[in-house]
Amino acid sequence: MKTKNILLIFGQEVMYKPIIYRLVKDFNIIFNVLEAKIYPKQEGRIILELKGEDKDLNQSIKYLKEEGVNLKVLSEIIKRDEKKCVHCGACTTVCRLGALVIERSTMKVIFDSKKCIACGLCRTACPLKAMSGVTIDEKKESTRKHGIA
Repeated sequence: MKTKNILLIFGQEVMYKPIIYRLVKDFNIIFNVLEAKIYPKQEGRIILELKGEDKDLNQSIKYLKEEGVNLKVLSEIIKRDEKKCVHCGACTTVCRLGALVIERSTMKVIFDSKKCIACGLCRTACPLKAMSGVTIDEKKESTRKHGIA
């Protein structure tokens, strides 16, 4: 069984459709809501952890896109600039899910993008701005810049 963390951005035309229910019923997906923000009469944003077989995950992502959901796999959009990072560890103190940890044997900060939920706390904590990518709080203008909206 594989896991993918995804960011869903959807307008009001999709907001009241039972799309998450269909992930479970039609595609045999286990989901966990990691974070959600609904802006009434504007858009909704949900970060989901999806678990399932590769085939089911791929079909469910295809379904979401066909339903008009703007979708990004978080491991593909949250990045660390290795040239800027000095492995100070400031980001590890705010990372809730252990996507950023200090490897004690080397004292290097390890970034596991598959665990990342794009909360943006690491971007705020990093004194050298080595982390980049879209977070759940960014408005439409910012997401267009990153190719999401």
